[in-house]
Amino acid sequence: MDKLLNEPGLQITIILFSLPVIFALILILIRVNRMISDTLKKNELKKIYEKLSHLQPGEISALEERKQELEFQLSGNELSSNKIVKDPRGLVDQANEIHDIRFLQTKREEGRNIEIPEAEKKLILWFLGCSVFWLFMGTTVGEYLGIKFVAPDADHVSWLSFGRLRPVHTNMVFWGWASMAMMGFSYYVVPRVGNTKIFNLKIGYLTLILMNSAVFLGSLCLMAGINNSGGEYREYIWPVMILFAVGIIISIYNHISTIAFRKTEEIYVSNWYVVSAMMFVVVILVVAYLPFWQDGLGETITQGYFMHQGVGMWFMFFNLGLMYYFLPQELNSPVYSYSLSILAFWTQILFYTLIGTHHFIFSAIPWWMQTIAIVASVGMVIPVAAGSVNFMMTIRGSWHRLKLSYVLPFYVVSIIFYFTGSMQGTAEAFRATNLLWHFTDFTVAHSHLTMYGIITFMLWSFTYTLVPRLTSYDPPSITVGLHFWMALIGVLVYTVSLMIGSTEKGMFWMEKKPFIEGVIKMFPFWLWRAIGGTMMWISHIVYAYNFYRMIKPRKEIKLPQSPIELLEILHTKQARS
Repeated sequence: MDKLLNEPGLQITIILFSLPVIFALILILIRVNRMISDTLKKNELKKIYEKLSHLQPGEISALEERKQELEFQLSGNELSSNKIVKDPRGLVDQANEIHDIRFLQTKREEGRNIEIPEAEKKLILWFLGCSVFWLFMGTTVGEYLGIKFVAPDADHVSWLSFGRLRPVHTNMVFWGWASMAMMGFSYYVVPRVGNTKIFNLKIGYLTLILMNSAVFLGSLCLMAGINNSGGEYREYIWPVMILFAVGIIISIYNHISTIAFRKTEEIYVSNWYVVSAMMFVVVILVVAYLPFWQDGLGETITQGYFMHQGVGMWFMFFNLGLMYYFLPQELNSPVYSYSLSILAFWTQILFYTLIGTHHFIFSAIPWWMQTIAIVASVGMVIPVAAGSVNFMMTIRGSWHRLKLSYVLPFYVVSIIFYFTGSMQGTAEAFRATNLLWHFTDFTVAHSHLTMYGIITFMLWSFTYTLVPRLTSYDPPSITVGLHFWMALIGVLVYTVSLMIGSTEKGMFWMEKKPFIEGVIKMFPFWLWRAIGGTMMWISHIVYAYNFYRMIKPRKEIKLPQSPIELLEILHTKQARS
């Protein structure tokens, strides 16, 4: 064990993973303090209402008089040199009371609404609505699979077997949830940064139909046992995946045409990332499905290329472009460094396209190719550090808003996971750590740190930023908080348990112990995986409710706070009696 702890890769992973854990603990302490403060305020408010119900006529008259004092308007010369300074009208209100710490910025609601063409708004909301549906369906399948790890005899139906449902889960959240949400946001961002309109809305709706059709038909085929017989994440057969590819291709045309008719001189960096990601995913799909190199080691190398480029050059690249738009919009401040964003753009293209083979260290793939993948994995420190620093420096000066905003914690967590999860991938690429962790559940934990901690948290951030501005309806803060904490704690429980268990399993294998001992050893960790996964799944239900509230709000009960509101209640009651 001491020798293992001396491995740099393991040390880096422990340090990186401790960062989001520490951050989560700090946020929990802040939230507990907020809950205590809110409870005290609610008790005080209850006393006010009790007193209000027993007001005497003289006290009501005092409220009327105070109302008139507050409605008084200045004439402009009250404090001139020939006037005696007095306050007979109650101009100075609460002179000796300070309810908030003055250096904290209060949350502003005005100016949040964004006016865009109604037809564009509907298209964006349709994409996001479909993505919410696929998130719930895909993670419901994942929840059932997590239960199967601790109850493998839950069923004996072929189309519910683990081998069929696992690719249903991964492909549904990949191509249904994340891809659909990203496309919806792109149809907002691309026209906005060019100060123009979407080139062709019909193409947008056609893309929506094609992508939904691909996910629906692909899921049915997988459950029926019809698959590509290929590697991970490319289980859909080519007639199904071509629907998805055609949808992306026509959207590339739609976006480029929109950019061509922009009313701004420069092309903002978000469009660089978004359009490039769409071009990359088409190339990735073509490479992955053409049969010319699908035999022997060629198929293995192609699988590594497809699997890693799908994550890095489609999901990560696309979301980074969206982040460069939505984070400054949420903060109402410019991005820290445009140069850093361009550096991250080109270095990610340079290094990320070379690292797919690091999934097959110690395989029959040429040693030099494995070494190049490891070196490129280390090179990924450049774009990841550039992006992380850029985002964090953009937030500088706004950290106090973590207490006041229900959106900003999603951004901060996703950025922290972006740095730690990506650096963990670099650490895993080293031969020593790969020998220990590869083929264990550690890979599953890492994939959830990236696809969930980074991509999904980013998409939630963008949703909570954009949708209220489109519809003018905010979700309930308490359910947004519940969503955040259930998802964050759930993914930490999920990944930490699997990392610990997988490390012990890898040590068992290296000591040449029987395989079944590793399986038995993993049982309690699989139980924690199921617990964490259940928390994540519940958070998705809460998220779906929040999304519904943002497009179809319910009537809220408004509590009276000012003398005017209190008197309106009293007058209404007197009029009815």
